[in-house]
Amino acid sequence: MSIGDIIKKHRKNLGITQTEMAQRLGVTTPAVNKWENNNTQPDISLLAPIARLLHITTDTLLSFGKELTEEEMALFAQELNQKLENAPYAEAFAYAREKAQQYPDSEMLLWTFAVLLHAKLPERDGSDVTDYDDQISRWYVRALESGDYSLKKAAATSLYSFYIQKKQYEKAEEYLNFFPEDDPERRRRQAFLYSQTGKKEEAFKLYERLLLTELNSLKMVITELRILYMKDNDLSMAHKLVDLESGIAALFEMGAYQKAAAGLDLATREKDVEKTEQIMRTLLEHFDTLMDFTRSDLYRHLYSDPQGTMPAFTEHFQKELTEGFLDEDAYGYMRGNAYWESLQEKKDNRN
Repeated sequence: MSIGDIIKKHRKNLGITQTEMAQRLGVTTPAVNKWENNNTQPDISLLAPIARLLHITTDTLLSFGKELTEEEMALFAQELNQKLENAPYAEAFAYAREKAQQYPDSEMLLWTFAVLLHAKLPERDGSDVTDYDDQISRWYVRALESGDYSLKKAAATSLYSFYIQKKQYEKAEEYLNFFPEDDPERRRRQAFLYSQTGKKEEAFKLYERLLLTELNSLKMVITELRILYMKDNDLSMAHKLVDLESGIAALFEMGAYQKAAAGLDLATREKDVEKTEQIMRTLLEHFDTLMDFTRSDLYRHLYSDPQGTMPAFTEHFQKELTEGFLDEDAYGYMRGNAYWESLQEKKDNRN
């Protein structure tokens, strides 16, 4: 960061205009503008007055290009933590503030200090605590300006928690805007805010929608992992994952169809006639339970009008399912099985 950028940043942080700064330093407004646009640099005799005006040290003013290594940041964090454990809070805070003034452009350091100080913030029994709060929140906001997405997200999370702790829910909600709309953590935090601000129905619905979303995501991961194990010929692990997926379907009241469907691919891979018949029977006899979760108490706020019977879909779905089971390429190994042959006969009779 250039000296002009440092001047601009600290001037704006203090809410001082270029004209005001020029008047206090006895220079022209265009001169300040040229500094900040890096067209010229201030005279050496003005460095100390500029630093005093901006409430920074001359070292800070001249520390452009000075970067902290990860090792240095880790050392400063360790020293601050030790002071928080063994010295008065005010002393630890003063140490953090001094380092922050030395390295004002290290957003990661400022966020780290803010997190450590926030965790050890003393009881609110005096005005000093408010001063601490203000500085901690400013450091969080500085980290929020980072170009590093991970740090930006961490800072937004910290600010959300900071204002939740203070029960300033509207302020906390502002920082949810720094998360993507479809981020599950954003939705979970929004649901919590609903629960704390009298919007109980919205909280129930959002939590239940999150439960279904995360459940479907988990099922997809298990399915893809099972397929990978099948390709790797590790059928023992594939069976374990089928049992896991079936158990999840039962635990979260997804219905008999979804509980049974998990094992079909593996039974087909192993050409297990008995297991395949069992799964086929279950799916054809309980295909109308595919939407059973809409009738579960777990999701009662999402589905006040259950869709479990799917009347318009039933006949078509059953026909498609049966025809799929009669695919010779996939299920030819079932030839000679009485149940499978009966499905073929029913199809021939309909035709």
